[in-house]
Amino acid sequence: MNAPYVIERVFNAPASKVWYAITNAYEMKKWYFDLPGFTPEVGYTFSFFGGHEDGIQYKHLCRVTCAIENERLSYTWSYEGYPGESEVVFELFAEGKQTRLKLTHIGLDTFDPGNKDFAASNFASGWEYIISTSLDGYLNK
Repeated sequence: MNAPYVIERVFNAPASKVWYAITNAYEMKKWYFDLPGFTPEVGYTFSFFGGHEDGIQYKHLCRVTCAIENERLSYTWSYEGYPGESEVVFELFAEGKQTRLKLTHIGLDTFDPGNKDFAASNFASGWEYIISTSLDGYLNK
C-alpha cells in the first residue's frame, strides 16, 4: 500500500468557521464543488463531477463515514465505472484563534495505475490548490 497523501495548513479562523466551510453545501460551492443538499451525517451519499478542464469529467461517488462537529469529517471517494475506493479525511485542530486543518487522502493506490488521471501527482496538485488556494481564499475574504 502506498502512503496516503497528506496536506496541513493553518488558517486564521476558528474551527467552527472552517467546519462550516467544509460542511455547508452553499459555502462549499464557493471554494470546493457544488454538492447540493450535502449534510455531514454518517451514511449520507453524494456525487459530483470533476476532472481536468480539457479532459474526462469523472462522476465521483462518496459516502460520509465520520462527522464530528468542529473536529473531523471523512468520506469515501470512488469513481463511477472505475475500480478502487479511497477515503478523504478532514481533521480540524483548534490552535487559539487559528485552526490547523489536516487533510489525508487514503487509498489512492486502489485506483487504476494505468489511468494517468488517477496518478498520485494529480491528487497532490488538486488538493494543494483546493486547500492552499481555494479554501484559504474563501476563509480570508
